[in-house]
Amino acid sequence: MLASLTIRDIVLIERLEIDFARGMTVLTGETGAGKSILLDAMSLALGGRGDGTLVRHGATQGQVTAAFDVAGDHPARKILADNDLSSDGDVILRRVQTADGRTRAFVNDQPVGVAMLREIGAKLVEIHGQHDDRALVEPTEHRRLLDAYGRLEVDVVSVGEAWRTWRGAEKAVKDHKARIEAARREADYLRSSVEELGKLKPKAGEEVDLAARRTRMQQAEKVATDIAEAVDTLNGNGSPIPTTIALWRRLERKAGGAGDLIGPAVKPLAAAVDQLEEARQALEVALRATEFDPRELERVEERLFALRGAARKFSVTVDGLEALRTRMTRDLADLDAGEDRLGKLEQASVQAEATFRDRAQALSKKRQAAARALEAAVQGELPALKLERAKFIVEMRADMAEAGGEGIDVVEFWVQTNPGTRAGPMMKVASGGELSRFLLALKVSLADRGSAPTLVFDEIDTGVGGAVAEAIGSRLARLAETVQVLSVTHAPQVAAKAGSHLLIMKELVDAERVATRVVAIEGGGRREEIARMLAGATITDEARAAADRLMGPVN
Repeated sequence: MLASLTIRDIVLIERLEIDFARGMTVLTGETGAGKSILLDAMSLALGGRGDGTLVRHGATQGQVTAAFDVAGDHPARKILADNDLSSDGDVILRRVQTADGRTRAFVNDQPVGVAMLREIGAKLVEIHGQHDDRALVEPTEHRRLLDAYGRLEVDVVSVGEAWRTWRGAEKAVKDHKARIEAARREADYLRSSVEELGKLKPKAGEEVDLAARRTRMQQAEKVATDIAEAVDTLNGNGSPIPTTIALWRRLERKAGGAGDLIGPAVKPLAAAVDQLEEARQALEVALRATEFDPRELERVEERLFALRGAARKFSVTVDGLEALRTRMTRDLADLDAGEDRLGKLEQASVQAEATFRDRAQALSKKRQAAARALEAAVQGELPALKLERAKFIVEMRADMAEAGGEGIDVVEFWVQTNPGTRAGPMMKVASGGELSRFLLALKVSLADRGSAPTLVFDEIDTGVGGAVAEAIGSRLARLAETVQVLSVTHAPQVAAKAGSHLLIMKELVDAERVATRVVAIEGGGRREEIARMLAGATITDEARAAADRLMGPVN
């Protein structure tokens, strides 16, 4: 439900905060008090068209914030979740309108596009009036409403699954035919390419491995001669190791008698002997590591050349050669066994179409039954709304040309306003006042099915009075048992049925400026307002007594 509406600097409204209750709330006031401004502001918050002229004169910008208390599983919260928007607590829609015509939109204080604001707003509020384009008069909504009335949502999901399966099967047939045709055109090329790649047998990652092996062998080839010469030097007849060992041992033996002279040289000579031996062993290890078969280097280079040549030829990377061979092999298999597989795919498509048709036709029959029931329910509401000679018709036809995820049915709400006249689409045939009452009868019949949690009715009682106005009020009150209802009204019979009453008025701020105010009234204040609606400018005791009778003992 709409919990609150906050308006800043919109037309005649400087600062306004309104809290709304559950059930039915009426908004009344004299003509020109600002009821339309209030609805324009609400529409702005719901994603309606912005206009710089909405900004109060003298202000640079205005803004409207609407806070909604909705259940955790409400469709609006799913939209928030799907778009990574915060969905904790109330759902808060905010729209900033600048005087130069620009607007900014926010949901839970996160900036969004106006289209998303409109999408979320449509899930939260429906505004119905004689000329409001948000009213449920669009044929695209009629099928959804009929499904909601008949509780056919599960059937619609089943039909949608069958539709997607059929479309997928048709796409598989189309794609397979395209592959077969392409394979036929390139059969010789494919066969020679598959044969060539089959002989080459490329493997993923092979190029990197071969390049690394080649680099190691080339580096070994460059240093192998130097290492071998070093080993020969340390192991050959001219090796310094034996000479150094002999010198070290001779001096070591004489160190006892001339330690002060020889001792400092003995220790470094011992270390030199150890390091020379360590270097010799390291060089022998390095020499063995450089040993490789020159033919192996040749084979590696030839393999790299072949792989890279094939990659250039087929315009892929070396690592992509194996995937290319697999794809070409598959294309050849499609060509060789294509007709057999195509037959199976076509059979699957035919079967999927049959399943869709069966489910769609079954859904169509249920919709026919729901249509007759909805016609009867709406028809039962019309006499009290002074439409006793009118007829409500659910015009429905099944057409495979219109097949889609929601079935094969085209649904549109028609009306016949008088016997003998031609029935036609509700929006085209019904006058403004008649349309409002048809919509009310429809919404009452639908009750909580397929409806936003907040319904706003803008002067749908215009042009009627007495028993008809009272019937409208009774139906709004009945509707308010399942959803929140806000009604802008000039009819005292409607106002008397509400659980909450908001009075809209203009007050003088200073000598040159007026502002719109909204106050909640009850008890005596409410009786005075309903009496004013009955009597006009001069409220009489008779009007007050009539207001008491309308309000009844419970009010």
